Amino acid sequence: MPAENLTRAEARERASVVTTQSYDVTLDLTASPTTFGSRTVLRFGATPGASTFVDLIAPTVHEVTLNGRALDVADVFADSRIRLDDLAAQNELVVVADAAYMNTGEGLHRFVDPVDDEVYLYSQFEVADSRRVFAVFEQPDLKATFTFTVTAPAHWKVVSNYPQVGEAAPVEDGVNRNGGVDKGTATWTFETTPRIAPYITAIIAGPYHEERGELTSSDGRTIPLGVYCRESLAEHLDTDNILDITRAGFAFYEEKFDFPYPFAKYDQLFVPEFNAGAMENAGAVTFLESYVFRSKVPEATVERRAVTILHELAHMWFGDLVTMRWWDDLWLNESFAEYASTLATAEATRWTSAWTTFSSLEKSWAYRQDQLPSTHPIVADMRDLEDVEVNFDGITYAKGASVLKQLVAWVGQDEFFAGVRAYFAKHAWGNTELRDLLSELETTSGRDLSAWSGLWLEKAGVTLLRPAIEVDENDVITSFDVLQEVPGEHPVQRPHRLAIGGYDLDATTGRLVRTAHVELDVDGARTPVPALVGRPRPALVLVNDDDLAYAKIRLDDRSLATAIEHLSAFEDSLPRTLVWTAAWDATRDGETPARDFVDLVLRNVAHESDSSVVLVLLRQLSTALDLYVAPEHREATEVAAADRLLELARAAAAGSDTQLQLVKAFAGRASTPAQLDAVVALLDGKDSLDGLPIDTDLRWELLTSLVTGGRAGELDIAAQLSVDATATGQRAAAAARAALPTPEAKTTAWAAVVDGDDLPNALQAATIAGFGRVHDRGLLVPFVEPYFAALEQVWSDRTNEMAQNIVVGLYPTDLADDDRVDVLGATDAWLEAHPDAAPALRRLVGESRDGVRRALAAQEADRRRP
Repeated sequence: MPAENLTRAEARERASVVTTQSYDVTLDLTASPTTFGSRTVLRFGATPGASTFVDLIAPTVHEVTLNGRALDVADVFADSRIRLDDLAAQNELVVVADAAYMNTGEGLHRFVDPVDDEVYLYSQFEVADSRRVFAVFEQPDLKATFTFTVTAPAHWKVVSNYPQVGEAAPVEDGVNRNGGVDKGTATWTFETTPRIAPYITAIIAGPYHEERGELTSSDGRTIPLGVYCRESLAEHLDTDNILDITRAGFAFYEEKFDFPYPFAKYDQLFVPEFNAGAMENAGAVTFLESYVFRSKVPEATVERRAVTILHELAHMWFGDLVTMRWWDDLWLNESFAEYASTLATAEATRWTSAWTTFSSLEKSWAYRQDQLPSTHPIVADMRDLEDVEVNFDGITYAKGASVLKQLVAWVGQDEFFAGVRAYFAKHAWGNTELRDLLSELETTSGRDLSAWSGLWLEKAGVTLLRPAIEVDENDVITSFDVLQEVPGEHPVQRPHRLAIGGYDLDATTGRLVRTAHVELDVDGARTPVPALVGRPRPALVLVNDDDLAYAKIRLDDRSLATAIEHLSAFEDSLPRTLVWTAAWDATRDGETPARDFVDLVLRNVAHESDSSVVLVLLRQLSTALDLYVAPEHREATEVAAADRLLELARAAAAGSDTQLQLVKAFAGRASTPAQLDAVVALLDGKDSLDGLPIDTDLRWELLTSLVTGGRAGELDIAAQLSVDATATGQRAAAAARAALPTPEAKTTAWAAVVDGDDLPNALQAATIAGFGRVHDRGLLVPFVEPYFAALEQVWSDRTNEMAQNIVVGLYPTDLADDDRVDVLGATDAWLEAHPDAAPALRRLVGESRDGVRRALAAQEADRRRP
């Protein structure tokens, strides 16, 4: 077992021995640039005479004192654990250590702003990284109160889960524990939290820019609101918009949950080099800094930020107030937050079509994940922390939320939220398992959910629904059935509550309007739909209209023909998105030639009104061109596609969201001399598109396009970096340097990521992204063998986050069909030769292998295109 792992069995055993009460954590952030002082006083009850361990990852432990008795550090501390023997009924543990700052986005991350050389810190503790900052029983069911005291430079701001007590107290000059002299420092003390899990505690410190607001909770309390970012980003912080969404979310959730906001304040902090979108620390939520928009971004990104704000706010109740007992029920936290935040976005903000975005973005992620060989039930078997780390996936988030949406349709929204309200009232400040929620929903809905849970939550796989339609000579439906096909590896027939829609062209408006709508339960291999028999056959039939069910769908031939000819004629965005999803899924499954999908996108994407759908379609277009088009047709198809993207961008409405997205997509694919000339003209201002300013971020994208195409080099990158010497500029420069189309540049990028261990997480990710940007795939061939040779060393030497970035990001998927290397064979050889490799590592490699297998199958289908 790896030295930093923890098994579920060990966690259960520890929870049977100890009862946590309180933590007093004192941190000294003035010690050095590499470590900080950490002192933990932990009070807990225990079975008298029992033994257990407390978790800590630290380079140096100075002292461990249990119930006044000094323990031999060398004897009791090893790897990530401090052994505790002969416990009393009531215990006090004191641990003094030097903990290490991280540059991986885990633990206490340290970042130096290149603009002003100021230091910014933030914590990220999920799944199990509070142990990198203080001694702790690192599991979600051992809740306790937390009191933080922090010493830091006096000009900093320090934020934790609860408000600070009074003003920060200046520290007198003097010699500190590390032999240095304290000058200009202060100490912040924070109010004690309620009982919460360790992974949602937080410390954020540095000279952050702060803006304030407040709101009135449903119980009459005034809740202070804070919004923070680095000082060098302050001019771009749109606090009013952020707080408008926050206030709307508070009102929505407090009404739906019938439970006032459970904490004392609500701060939202946009922090540098963050690995995820956000983290639900109680009362101190951290966000990806890219959500502070310094340049124009697609509306899809603005909407995504709103959903993320509401997602994290939902966690204050579901996850923070009521917490899973162990990580098996991680999905309950994330799926509920996904469902609730999409509902809140649709009903309480200006993004009323949020369910269209959910269908396009989240559900497509779920369907993709659920067809991998590593797919798992929504209620996953989390044997240890490594299992958890790779399970923040499309099943845990998107499939779970999709299934919750279907459950709501089945039991009724009013009954669903009545059950949720009872759940919060009964289990506030406690830990739960799935059964605790289901029992409340059963009470309010009157339905037995055990069978539903068994089929939907405890079995993996996604089914496929097809319409089977027969008509007479007058085009009247004589038979209509829904066929449910199950995957061979997961042969589970599931019940679906769904709607079937019929659409016809309105002769007056030319729009596709819904002329038939039937809602029913579909179960088994064939479900008749008598309500549609005897009616005229619609031009387009859409199984799973309204997107209630979680299932892949197909269109019958006539409906597909209508969709291809009139895709932009739908009155509403959701049915159009369902057609897009069906077309993409058929392409991925090798039923539809990839070039047909490319044509469908290029004919219709400019007419798409939903920004998130455009974003997804352009990503899918890129995947189809890179992986699914047959190799012998790829170059011609890619060149034609890039030409068409530029045409569409030039024809798009001035200043429109679609214009911006099309220009970015074109720049990402420009490869011919003429196309690169067009990029040059946009970059140097000799050509322009009305309403499209070439702002800082777009300038980097255009420059990287030229770098990839061999039309710009290191001097150009350095010149742009001198103009944009920010953290964002550094990341863009790293990606551009890695994209230089030379063996030397690729070797340098590879060495920085794989051989070296100095890059912080954000620069590592940027370098990996640039490494894979090539027009000549031969540049990547020499790295296939080194990739497989490095896997186990990378996994053992790096933190989980950094290792995953390398394993997934450098896998040679783009060489799937290259005749100079056998990627599939090399992968199979590695898996066969390493049966005892970490299961999480084998899972990631196996998932990547499946991408190659799918690509080869799709290419074969495209090869057969008439």
